[in-house]
Amino acid sequence: MDDLAGFLRTRRSRVDPAAVGIPTDSRRRVEGLRREEVAHLSGVSVDYYVRLEQGRATQPSEQVLDALARVLGLDATERGHLDRLARQRRRRAKAPGGRVRPELLRVLGLVADAPALIMDHCLDVLAGNRIAGLLYGRPMPGLNTARHIFLEETERGLYADWENCTLDVVGHLRLAAGKYPEDPRLASLIGELAMGSERFRRLWARADVRARAHGRKAYRHPLVGLLELHQENFALPDESGMELLVLSAAPGSPTEDGLRLLAGLGADSGNAHPTVNVQVREQLDDANPPPGMPQH
Repeated sequence: MDDLAGFLRTRRSRVDPAAVGIPTDSRRRVEGLRREEVAHLSGVSVDYYVRLEQGRATQPSEQVLDALARVLGLDATERGHLDRLARQRRRRAKAPGGRVRPELLRVLGLVADAPALIMDHCLDVLAGNRIAGLLYGRPMPGLNTARHIFLEETERGLYADWENCTLDVVGHLRLAAGKYPEDPRLASLIGELAMGSERFRRLWARADVRARAHGRKAYRHPLVGLLELHQENFALPDESGMELLVLSAAPGSPTEDGLRLLAGLGADSGNAHPTVNVQVREQLDDANPPPGMPQH
């Protein structure tokens, strides 16, 4: 299915006709707006809009996209997604990739009292500080939070708000798929999740997109109980697709006490440095060879 066509269809089905001035009665069988209604409200021909939904239209202009966004009630994230889908056929974005710079790991290590992670567009954790490993109860290298939520945490143990977490994950992956439609690693992950999770399949079919910037994240840790954290996402530069995530607790809150207790429980591990996955570790070794060894 054409991504632009599918996105338009799902958005059209969610518009309340009464909200855009179209009278309805009990005989109406269409969910949301009809194609001809979207075309009329957007000021384009019915034939052109039909060809858009069938993936046969040429590149729509900015004016057409603006009109469609207005009629379909798209928010800023959805509007950006619509624009990327409309431009895909002409300009394919290269899948992001890059090195986790040693300086970034140094910053990660400075975050001592809050879980902090570096994550890529596929939700692979590339590095995490010590308290992040204690929060998840597992090493950070090798963790993919999408797999973790949909395939490993189906009993909803760690994530106190599991259902909302699944919405965030699917919305993020939809957004990433719109940005990088030819990324084989991302496509493989989406296929794996669709095969393994019925909920993922249902949410994916909705074509919702979500930009993860900040918000509440609640964890139910087996040792320290409920941790109500605030997540801030910081996109890293150079179009690497990476983000720095920091999960903080409100000062003086029970969660702050819980994080302090969690950090104390892991104090004997002797490892206060961030952990990184094997690929990142090899990159760091190349960038910082032992004394006497030549640099590449």
